Amino acid sequence: MTINAVRHAFERQSVACEALGSPFTARLCRLAAARLTLGDTVADRVLGWPGDPSPQADSVPLRLAGCLHALVLEGLAPDLISVYPPHDVADDRLWDAVEKALTDHADFILARLQSAPQTNEVSRSGALLPGFLTIAELMGKPLVLSEVGASAGLNLQWDRYRYRLGDLAWGDPASPVEIAPDWHGETPPEARISVLERAGCDLAPVNAADSAHRLRMLSYIWADQQDRLSRTRAALDIAAGHGVTVEQADAIDWLGTRLASPRPGAVHVIFHTIAWQYLPAALQAEGEALIAAAGGRATDDAPLARLALEADDRSHDGAALTLEIWPGGAKKEIGRGDFHGRWIRWAGW
Repeated sequence: MTINAVRHAFERQSVACEALGSPFTARLCRLAAARLTLGDTVADRVLGWPGDPSPQADSVPLRLAGCLHALVLEGLAPDLISVYPPHDVADDRLWDAVEKALTDHADFILARLQSAPQTNEVSRSGALLPGFLTIAELMGKPLVLSEVGASAGLNLQWDRYRYRLGDLAWGDPASPVEIAPDWHGETPPEARISVLERAGCDLAPVNAADSAHRLRMLSYIWADQQDRLSRTRAALDIAAGHGVTVEQADAIDWLGTRLASPRPGAVHVIFHTIAWQYLPAALQAEGEALIAAAGGRATDDAPLARLALEADDRSHDGAALTLEIWPGGAKKEIGRGDFHGRWIRWAGW
């Protein structure tokens, strides 16, 4: 890739960050696009990126932003801390501190640049909950949960949070995690939900009880979005307290194992949020075939459902919230949601 491709990746990420409510990260990306120059070890690595630096591929802008935020969260770069939120400084001062961090902490940054960004957006549970309520209302059975791309499993424990979805208050009123998106549409169904089993997989799972893993996850949350940082910290604490673990596994192999046996007396729910799109096309096709085959074996006593919040060809309008149910294979877009869960437009089943 050329240097211009890397600069373009930072410019595109800047636009996305602005749209998703992070003017600081947007400004950081704009400055990097304009001012990052060859001659420094880290800058040479970034500008000479050998793969695709775009947000849809290697996400180089978010890798670098995560490295810098990690230095701030760890208290390792005082000059950088002095220009990061809640401080508001001029562009020249911000970039001077960034350049100093790139030089002073080159080894730290180079090591972290090797790994792709990883997040676990807790607020997406606000889109999942009405889907689970719909499944429970339609099926009248307890749930067995299987999440693909579960990261730290924070959305795997969606029933341990408290919610306000329009006129519906749901969940544990004492939970330290509150999810209250801007809700558009009718009130979702109220149904009794019981979770019998929960499991998740990820190629690089995050251990909520491990301080290094927690730092990595928090570093990829944008520095001027304190509400997301606080919510994620609280969700990590809940996951650690309940011993939530995510299996390190290939998504398709794991799905094959999870779908191999029926769950009589329960509805098995396969779900994923902004994860399926990152699978190569061939693996997506294999996964779709696995789920369809399991759906063909589903019965009224052992039904199967798939709940997904994923980007589609209308990504300018958030992500599609879809639900598919077997036996029968009925499928519907039941709503749309912001990629960070800030708003939900509910259509219902």
